[in-house]
Amino acid sequence: MFIDVAGSSPIEVYQFLVGIVTPRPIGWVTTIDAEGQVNLAPFSFYNVFGANPPVAVFSPTLRRDGTRKDTLLNVEATGEFVLNAAVESLTQAVVLSSAELPRGESEVELAGLTLLPSVMVRPPRIAESPAHFECRLRQVVPIGDGPTAANLVIGEIIAIHVDDSILDDLGRVDPHKLKSIGRLGGDWYCRTSDLFTVKRPV
Repeated sequence: MFIDVAGSSPIEVYQFLVGIVTPRPIGWVTTIDAEGQVNLAPFSFYNVFGANPPVAVFSPTLRRDGTRKDTLLNVEATGEFVLNAAVESLTQAVVLSSAELPRGESEVELAGLTLLPSVMVRPPRIAESPAHFECRLRQVVPIGDGPTAANLVIGEIIAIHVDDSILDDLGRVDPHKLKSIGRLGGDWYCRTSDLFTVKRPV
């Protein structure tokens, strides 16, 4: 099969991208709007880039009707967000929080979750998640127009919370205890339970 991107629909291209680039980490983002209402949503176009300063990037693509998602509107309005670890025990809550609710309705309430105050930013954290990055917006880079167009949200991580229950004896995050989930294409997800180590060359 050969796909000429210019001659294909954005939705068709999107389906190949998310089917091939796997597994993708999930940025589970809490934001607030100008009135202080909390929004929660998962994004699988997400990663961290660099550590000095520590930077996280995620992309709330435009909806299929070309409108901007609440997360993007909130980040632009307040300049802050929190990334909550998406882990296996919270899979159903992560999926529920992807629902397209009317603006102002609570994904946190829908998913039966609890909020915790953050320390350095206004958006709260998800209490049930074992790790959080508090972030301050550095830049939003819009790329393209119309359905599924990207908006790269670049945030500086200014505080990190890690529950002691996911640490090993050296004080580092133990992947066997964290149990992250990853996003595949369609309705598919994966667990990080089939782990192996490979030594890097010296």
